[in-house]
Amino acid sequence: MQRLFTTLGAAVLVCSWLPAAEDWPQFRGPRGDGTSTATNVPLAWSETNNLAWKVSLPGRGRSSPVVLDDRIWLTTAIEQGVQRTRIGPDDMQTAEHVSLQALCLERVDGRILWQTTLFDVDKPDPVHWLNSWATPTPVIEPGRFYCDFGTFGTACLDSETGKVVWQTRLPLDHQVGPGSSPVVYRNLLILVRDGRDAQYVTALDKTTGKPVWKTDRPPLQASSPNLKKSFSTPLLIHAAGRTQLVSTSPQWVVAYDPATGSEIWRGRHGQGFSIGTCPAFGDGLVFIGTGCMKAQLLAVGVDGQGDVTDTQVRWKSLRQIPIMSSPVLAGADLYWVSDEGMATCADPRTGDIFWQERLGEPHLASPLSAEGRIYFFGQAGKTTVVKAGRQFDKLAENRLDGTVIATPAVADNALFLRTDTHLYRIGKE
Repeated sequence: MQRLFTTLGAAVLVCSWLPAAEDWPQFRGPRGDGTSTATNVPLAWSETNNLAWKVSLPGRGRSSPVVLDDRIWLTTAIEQGVQRTRIGPDDMQTAEHVSLQALCLERVDGRILWQTTLFDVDKPDPVHWLNSWATPTPVIEPGRFYCDFGTFGTACLDSETGKVVWQTRLPLDHQVGPGSSPVVYRNLLILVRDGRDAQYVTALDKTTGKPVWKTDRPPLQASSPNLKKSFSTPLLIHAAGRTQLVSTSPQWVVAYDPATGSEIWRGRHGQGFSIGTCPAFGDGLVFIGTGCMKAQLLAVGVDGQGDVTDTQVRWKSLRQIPIMSSPVLAGADLYWVSDEGMATCADPRTGDIFWQERLGEPHLASPLSAEGRIYFFGQAGKTTVVKAGRQFDKLAENRLDGTVIATPAVADNALFLRTDTHLYRIGKE
């Protein structure tokens, strides 16, 4: 089966607005890298222990919750006539109709404050069974909420009222549904579009939704359009004296100037495609997954210019590399978990493995780092918490009901975890 997308998410590192440390304004948090500086993050929980609340969500989606101050925002799809079916080699789902919506919830009790329909779509393009029609994670900033549903549409809302500010649509043949999440940089909303029919990165004026720049991906050598699609969310970094937007695509990883879309450097990683893994960054290296074919994890230097394929790739690993979830740096070490549930701790400078441990179920959500711990979220609802370090030390194993594919958020002293049916606030006041 061809693998696909990410649960996406977006990274905001350098922008006109910097969120408070305890907020979680986009996929993988304030730095877009899965790390949290929050304190008193819960260690142990269950359906009957250490829950502030659990609320039923309308519809279904695999996007992550985002958190700012006293509110939580989500996207969801209200589905009608869903059927599971095989299309070619892929395990897919079709629908008669989907209503793509945005939600705002009260942080203290999970009460829904507003619910806005953004796009009504009859007979939408099919999506993979592990995907959804609402998978890209939105971005929140004071006063504005940005939602992207890939080919189905993009919108900006007033975050207080849910009123639509603007809407637009950039059609694309995703083949298995949308996955890349938007990134905010200064006055721009940056979108990745790596489909079967077109591959490019573009920026919209975030106040109007009008296009500002568009840059085509490097040339691809592929025998089939399916080998040209990908689902990775880009990462904003500051390195080599400048801001860079690092974005993995089929066959390439590319750094762009986020203000103009001009290419800074590119490196060829092979024939990989359907990449869900998003970059991580530390000590002058970005760490990228290469997706389908034989999944690899590469460390690439970020101080080059032009084609850096032969000069900036520092190491490669083929050991239990994820297609879906993203690596996370904690302290001096790099962590990842394969789709099948093998967790790894490695040296980010060399790729040398310190430990690998099987966690017992598939893992598609990205791991998080908080309070010297790594949180690994299993698809069947089990979260394994380990102490960050070069010896495997399991601190807790927690179980909730439901399917977990969306990456959770961390805010202040709580985890916000989304299943296919519910949103949990884990950790009591």
